[in-house]
Amino acid sequence: MIMKKNPIRVAVTGAAGNIGYALLFRIASGAMFGPDQPVALNLIEIEPGMGALKGVAMELDDCAFPLLTEIVQTSDLSVGFKDVDWALLVGSVPRKQGMERADLLGINGKVFVGQGKAINENAKPSVRVVVVGNPCNTNCLIAMKSAPNIPDEQFFAMTRLDENRAKTQLAQKAGVAVKEVSGLCVWGNHSPTMFPDFYNTKIGRQKATAVITDEAWLKDTFVPTVGQRGKAIIDARGASSAASAANAVVDTVRDLVTPTRGDYHSVCVISRGEYGTPSGIITSLPIKVDAVGKWRVVEGLRLTDYAKEQIAKSNEELLEERKVAFGQLGLSL
Repeated sequence: MIMKKNPIRVAVTGAAGNIGYALLFRIASGAMFGPDQPVALNLIEIEPGMGALKGVAMELDDCAFPLLTEIVQTSDLSVGFKDVDWALLVGSVPRKQGMERADLLGINGKVFVGQGKAINENAKPSVRVVVVGNPCNTNCLIAMKSAPNIPDEQFFAMTRLDENRAKTQLAQKAGVAVKEVSGLCVWGNHSPTMFPDFYNTKIGRQKATAVITDEAWLKDTFVPTVGQRGKAIIDARGASSAASAANAVVDTVRDLVTPTRGDYHSVCVISRGEYGTPSGIITSLPIKVDAVGKWRVVEGLRLTDYAKEQIAKSNEELLEERKVAFGQLGLSL
């Protein structure tokens, strides 16, 4: 006898935005949790976006997804996070012209304080939270600090888009399919300071540096191209990444619920001092998931002096972001 699975309830903030719109249909189709796992969607928007959200829900209905069991539409965080298994925090205020990063930290910080508190009070104790809205590392830390009843290890921020971008850049340079690129971790902050570690990456069965021998290209073209890719897309299409960001959310969650075979993946998690990173920040590290769904930081990777220097710079930026944001919000370290 085949036991019917209970639906996984997923909350998505900013559900009517560009990333949310690209993401919801992937979740409902089974791309995130598998082809036999039912899902229920809690779609959260701010009040002015509720009209557009209604249209998104209508489209989801019109797809007749067999796995989609329920759609909740709300601007009330207590309703939106009620009994959810996953909270995907996609929505955030974008950085506008003339706005300093500190301004963005303060504005979005208040949003993620509220969301963290609502998750703490309404979600399942086992809820897992993935923050996409930027600056995602620090927003994740703020939400985590605002949800004291939820274990820190259940909070994540996204650098999978950066990993996917980096793999494609290396594959194109080497003239191979992207599936040939493995062992690529993006370290640090999801910002231009991030470090895509090409030294530990493999192309096929060889070290990437043995396939791409131009180290000047790797340092001076590849690294900044990955760090500035989001800006390049905005310059090209007049809007920020949406479909590729949504795809990376799917990749992130799928790999957090699936035991890792072989490769590891880039995920921002709470640091416990691994590889000399400052404890207590949300920083991107190489992650594997074991058979019972618990994640762990991969041990034993050798970092060059150059890599250590780049990772340290990115983590210093995270410490400064934390200082600014927590100071504005009155949060204790």
